[in-house]
Amino acid sequence: MALISKKDAALIKDPFLDNNPITIQVLGICSALAITAELKASIVMSVSVLFVLGLGNVVISLMRNIIPSKIRIIVQLIVVATLVIIVDLVLKAFAYELSKTLSVFVGLIITNCIIMGRFEAFALGNGPWRSFLDGIGNAVGYAVILIAVGFFRELLGSGTLLGFKVLGDPIEKTGLYAIGYENNGFMLLSPMALIVVGIIIWIQRTKNKSLIEEN
Repeated sequence: MALISKKDAALIKDPFLDNNPITIQVLGICSALAITAELKASIVMSVSVLFVLGLGNVVISLMRNIIPSKIRIIVQLIVVATLVIIVDLVLKAFAYELSKTLSVFVGLIITNCIIMGRFEAFALGNGPWRSFLDGIGNAVGYAVILIAVGFFRELLGSGTLLGFKVLGDPIEKTGLYAIGYENNGFMLLSPMALIVVGIIIWIQRTKNKSLIEEN
């Protein structure tokens, strides 16, 4: 007997392409614009959301039958805030410099549309296992876009990946810089993140015409 049925597997696969939280649902755009100038920050934010959404979905699912309807949003905020505090403390303990860079944005995970949306739309109406899969699927779908944007912005904007010079040394004019290449500083500005996301959306809809909305 398979551990994951086809129906459950769809909870993980759909957010990758046909129902991606950023490119299709247009959620979590703020962090995609704000922290993707560096690949490392994108990866850390992705892992943080993966932890918060995966575990948070399970907690909300376990509590779904005892949460009064009138205060469910407050309960959801308490759950996600607790998980975010854990993430913030771990970052301060093991990656302090990065935690200072992400400090404001880690706190904003509390109001991330993806997390609150999955709590409300899925975890409150499904069991812990399916809620966990849904959380992981949406978090990974979010991470794929975040990391892709961070990859291109850091590579084209700074000529580095994870802080390592991969295109050469711009000062000593080695690698691509020896033949006249220059970093595109515009890639480090937030508007360029929106343009990169827009290009990803265009490619996605070009490959899958069914995603194009009719007027």
